[in-house]
Order: sequence, then structure tokens, then C-alpha cells
Amino acid sequence: MLPDRAVIVAYLTILSGSAGRLVISLVYFLIVANTLTLGDFGLFATASATGLILSRLLAFGFVSPLYRTATVKPRLLGAYLGGFAGLGLVSLPLIAAVAAAAYLALFAERLAILPFAAIIGAEVLGWRVVEVVAIVNNGLRRFRQAALLVIIGSALRTAAALAFVALGHSSLENWAFAYCAATMTSAAIALAAFLPASRWRFVRSLYPRRMADAVFAGTADIFFYIQSELDKLLVLGIAGERTAGLYAIAFRVIDLTAMPVRSFNQMLVQKIMQERGLGGGRRLAGFEAGIALVSVAGLVAVILALMPFPGLLGRNVSQAAYLFAPMLLVPAFRNLVEYHAELLYARERTGSRILLLALLTALKAGLITLVMTRFAAGDEWAGWMNLVFGLVYLVSAGFTYPLLAPARR
Repeated sequence: MLPDRAVIVAYLTILSGSAGRLVISLVYFLIVANTLTLGDFGLFATASATGLILSRLLAFGFVSPLYRTATVKPRLLGAYLGGFAGLGLVSLPLIAAVAAAAYLALFAERLAILPFAAIIGAEVLGWRVVEVVAIVNNGLRRFRQAALLVIIGSALRTAAALAFVALGHSSLENWAFAYCAATMTSAAIALAAFLPASRWRFVRSLYPRRMADAVFAGTADIFFYIQSELDKLLVLGIAGERTAGLYAIAFRVIDLTAMPVRSFNQMLVQKIMQERGLGGGRRLAGFEAGIALVSVAGLVAVILALMPFPGLLGRNVSQAAYLFAPMLLVPAFRNLVEYHAELLYARERTGSRILLLALLTALKAGLITLVMTRFAAGDEWAGWMNLVFGLVYLVSAGFTYPLLAPARR
């Protein structure tokens, strides 16, 4: 599994897309985070996280067989795209029902239903479609097209944010509709200009053989995003909109550190799927150390940049900046848990991946509820997040590596 020139070029291509997206996403984040109030930004981030989780219900997880087909058997892509489109339509009533339940449980007294629906629609029918088209292109090793698509999508959201500020309509409701319009435009561009040409067709024989894989992979994906995003919902429910806003800003900055790691994960997954190998334990330990180092270095860079210029990232972000140093190890633990889940996916340990993510979801939910219940009032919760995510990481590593041990012999 030593990297050759083609692998390095492919990684750098993906990374360039991530870097472009990082810069554009940072501008977009700063505009929105500093234009909305802390409370409104907390509501937007939480509603967006809800939509992100619900988007994984689209087509009942059929994106997993779609990606495997693009990677291994691209000649069958048309049949799988047709299946994804049909299953996507069938899944929409379920998504709407779950969204309605989430609205009644958390948002009914905080946010009007139309802006909530616009945010959910943007994530499910907008950004998820962009992601799927990018995933197909990556599977076909069309890395430049995938990177360009993601950059265009991020740029359109940034343009919407700039227009939002320029027009002076800084309410959450107006931003929700601007966000939806920009994201839907991204989806239209993805389908019109970036989806590989193929003849879509319905092949009935695919579904008995592939739906089990799709449902298992989709369930794992849902658990992954619940594990990743549930904390925002818990903070909103326990500590209120302002703390949810501070938490969302801190974790948005932390999430930016994951972009180079995700590019690496993507290449590693493809390598494992194609060669059926993981390499030795020393190599995996090196990967872990590298991911941890890159993750922490990203947050350190932000902290160092803010020391001489505390207002560099804007008024609202500066209010949350004091949380970054106490949470210094969180990016490493968070990105390593994501790396473990990708290893299990690459080795087709879907059932184990679901079990792991369900376990981590329950553990993190319990720990965050405990921390927020006891320490939310004084913002002492930030330092405790290192322990929360550290424990989640230890459980994830302890679960994952014994399952991969036979593949290393």
C-alpha cells in the first residue's frame, strides 16, 4: 500500500478541492455566524444538523451500492443511478414524517415551520444531491470534477450569504430561504453538468441483491451522522439557543480541521476496496498519529491567529474563541473516530460499523447530557469535551482494531 505517483496526484487533487472548499466555507461561515445573533445561529446550525441526519435516509442508503459500482463496475452505473432516483422518491414521505417529529420535539416554539422546512429541504434535496454526484465522480476517479463541484456548491452558498448581508435582511427566516435557494441551485448544476452520462434504467434483479447492503450502509451512515450531530440537538434542548450558538461556532471551526483528513480517508477507502488490504499495525499507528497531529495543528493555527487579532473572525466568533484552547484535543479524537468508521466501511464490516456507531451515539449522548446539565451555566463544559471525546475515541479504537486484526495477519 505504498503510495505511487498516481495515488499522490489523486490525493493532492482531492485535497485541492478540500482546500478550496475550506477557504470558501470559512468565508461563508464567518458571514453567517457574525450576521445572525448567537441564538439564531445556534438554531440554524441545529436545524441544519437535523437535515444532515435526515439526508442519509434519502434512497434508503442506496448511495453505498452506487459508490461501489462507480469504483469497481462503472459499466453498470446507469442501472444504479436509476435505482437511486426511484428509491429517493420513495424515501421522501419517510423523511418528511421524521422531520415533522423533530420539529414538534425541538423547534416548534423556537422557529417557524417554513424556514425550518427550507433548511431541511436544502440539506436533503440540495446538498445531499451534490454529495452523491461528487461521490459518483470520485468513484470513477474523476477527482477534479468532484473537487470543482464541491467548490462551486460552497461558492454559491457564500454568494448567498454575501447577498444576505448586502440586502440588510439579517433574520434567520430570510437566511433560511437564501440558503435553500443557493443549495438547490448547486444541486441543479451538479445534475446538469457533473453527473456522468449514462442511460438510466430499472433493473429489477439489482434490488434483492443490493438492498440489504444499501439498508445496512444507510443505517450505518445515519448512525454516523447522529453520533456526529446529535450533540448540537442536545445542547439546544438542555442549554438553550445561546449556548447552542457558541457550541456550533466552536465545532464548526473544529470541523474545518477535518477536511484534509477526509481527503486522506477517501483515498484510503478506495485503496482498501481495490486491493483488499490494510497494511500492518505500524502503518495504522502512523496513520492515527498523522491524523491527530494534523487535526490539533489546525486548531492551534486558529488560536495563534486570534491571539494578536482577537476580532479577526468577527464579533460572534470572537465571543466563542475562548472555547478553542480548552477544547484543543477534541479535533484529534473526533477525526480519529471518523477514521475508524471509514476503516470498517472499507472492509465491508457494515454490521459492526452500525453496532459501533450506535454504541458511540449512546455513550456521547449520555456524557454530553451529563456535562451540559452540570456545567453549562459557566461555560466550563468546554474543557470537559476533551474527556467526552477522548472516552468516545478509546471505545471506538478498542472496538475497531480487534475486528481488523485478522486482515493484518
